[in-house]
Amino acid sequence: MKNSDELQVTSDERKAAAETCHTSHVTRHFLGLPHRPPFVFVRKVVACDPGKSVDARTWFDADDPMFAGHFPGNPIVPGVILTEALAQAAGIAAASGYPETARPLFLLSAIRTMKFFQAVRPGDQIDLAAEKIGATDTLLQFKVSARVDGAVAAEGQLVLSVAQNLAEAAE
Repeated sequence: MKNSDELQVTSDERKAAAETCHTSHVTRHFLGLPHRPPFVFVRKVVACDPGKSVDARTWFDADDPMFAGHFPGNPIVPGVILTEALAQAAGIAAASGYPETARPLFLLSAIRTMKFFQAVRPGDQIDLAAEKIGATDTLLQFKVSARVDGAVAAEGQLVLSVAQNLAEAAE
């Protein structure tokens, strides 16, 4: 995938978008995510370069229902959930490059690589990073990583597609 600025907006629109992507808890319209609880896994945006990258944070409480089955007595955050949290971080980075009223829908379309280096446990603070490394008209590729106490727990590359807004498509 080549580097491209095909999905650019004007500087005034970028400034407006940046206002919604500041150090904050993910509550202001979920910062461009189409997800809603209980499927929002990014808890806080720490830093954001609109349209390019995001540093975010998440954690999972020990009483989260997924830990009753993964794994009883030895709970571990499932790799697919960690990957989804990274995809959501990439989605926030992508969406933040657009004004709130003109954000396209970004969907996870490919997991190019994903490696897991250590188990992530309930209560761990997980630092998420997503950086755009390439783009075409309809695809964005991100380098992503999850760290716990500075150690890499997972890293890889994810591809998001720019899709027609599903709500508009249903009309």
